Amino acid sequence: MDESSKTEYPIPAGYAAAEFVEKRSRFIGQVWPVETEEQARQLIAETKSKYYDARHSCWCFMIREGGIMRYSDDGEPQGTAGQPMLEIFRRRSVQNVCCVVTRYFGGILLGAGGLVRAYSHTANLALDTAGIAIVRSWSRFLLECPYGLFQRVRTELEAIGGTAEDTEYGSNILLTVLVPEGTEKAFAARMADLSAGTISLLANGTALKAVPLNNS
Repeated sequence: MDESSKTEYPIPAGYAAAEFVEKRSRFIGQVWPVETEEQARQLIAETKSKYYDARHSCWCFMIREGGIMRYSDDGEPQGTAGQPMLEIFRRRSVQNVCCVVTRYFGGILLGAGGLVRAYSHTANLALDTAGIAIVRSWSRFLLECPYGLFQRVRTELEAIGGTAEDTEYGSNILLTVLVPEGTEKAFAARMADLSAGTISLLANGTALKAVPLNNS
């Protein structure tokens, strides 16, 4: 299946930065979730401006819409930076991502193999720091429950692969919850069994949304 046709796909959970030092060269990796090429190029330009005194700011980005993939070695030997960085995201199936790895040269040559390892490792570190979010289709429910059932509701929600989008505390607890499409009936039945009528559940449409992987 074409990756761009999938309704579920991973992206960076947010902006993150990570650093790596190899033989006195300092590598600063940054990762962002992006939706357009223009947005990615703006972030690259801002990074180059910020680290204007660095020897290299190598970059790559992948945009799901249109299957756009671009990269640059920014003066490093061809094939030693941008493409290995891009391969990290391809291997982990991450889309809508922009990554810049800035290098402050430490005076010791790393060789082609050393550069490939350093740039790809720094990109991977930045992505690990950002974490992964999954964009998928969800069904949204408004749920009201008594305080005594709150933890049970959370446990059942996590078991079905759902997440709480919003929580309000009043005389009861009001939750806006997201459950994966296809699990709506099972979730509603479980809430009915759990509550003996004390939990109110109201369907509230659908959403295409990124949710951090550890909460999905």
